[in-house]
Amino acid sequence: MNEAQKIWMDGELVDWHDAKVHVLTHTLHYGNAVFEGTRAYQTQEGLAIFKLDEHCKRLYDSAKITAIKPNFDIDTIKEAHIELLRANHFTKNVYIRPLIYLGYGQMGVHHVKAPVHTMIAAWEWGAYLGDDGLENGIKVCTSSITRSPNRSTFGKAKASANYLNSQMAKYEAIESGFQEALMLDENGFAAEGTGECLFIVRNGVLISPPNDNSLESITQATVFDLARDFKIPVVRRNITRDEIYIADEAFFTGTAAEITPIKSLDHRTIGNGGRGAITQKLQSAYFDVVHGRDKDYRHTLTYIERERVYAS
Repeated sequence: MNEAQKIWMDGELVDWHDAKVHVLTHTLHYGNAVFEGTRAYQTQEGLAIFKLDEHCKRLYDSAKITAIKPNFDIDTIKEAHIELLRANHFTKNVYIRPLIYLGYGQMGVHHVKAPVHTMIAAWEWGAYLGDDGLENGIKVCTSSITRSPNRSTFGKAKASANYLNSQMAKYEAIESGFQEALMLDENGFAAEGTGECLFIVRNGVLISPPNDNSLESITQATVFDLARDFKIPVVRRNITRDEIYIADEAFFTGTAAEITPIKSLDHRTIGNGGRGAITQKLQSAYFDVVHGRDKDYRHTLTYIERERVYAS
């Protein structure tokens, strides 16, 4: 892991190796915490956070869903992101991980008396599924593990406990020789990857499942906007895994995964077995946005400078 100098914890910048919690931290035992994955990119005008407002809003929405009362207001957390990036000396693209969690002082399943803490860490991190994956695509398998159904968990919360489901699916995929897993919902329709949303292309139409049984994705929403800019037809509907087999193109999206082509699913080659034309167009446009090269999307970036910060 690429370590940085400082981590923000409850209003203080602490040294990376001093950012510690007690072994009886409530979240460690019962899994109730909420987090975000946010990226900052190097642009011609310096480091810039992509969609900071949207990520902080979803963090606080997740806290509301899981009945956690944050110990800081949302504006403080936005400023804390900026303070943290200023305090570190990043020269590459950065991944940011804010976490609202329950600390030491209360045990037992009933969580409301446990103290609430907030931390934000950031480190330099490249392509989550690999640089080769961004260009040539990844091999995916359909997981034997069903995406947690809505009647048993809160799927709209980016909650730590929800990711045991994804973790086991990812483990299964890697151990079986794949790079990622596709998770189906309880009705057998494609839900999402272990940390990504799914898109397929058929006959020039971009198709993505509804968010009925998946996290509402900020990157997915960006892809929709870009597709409309290119006048690519967009459809939201259920997708079966065998339809993915015969799709012209397929890709995953997410803050970590960005836009990663899927070259095969369950040993079936998708399209030409690489990055399709529409995927490439959207991927190129996405990187133009996050790197500040598209003036129409400058409002999505919070630029960080040593003396000032501004959202375009």
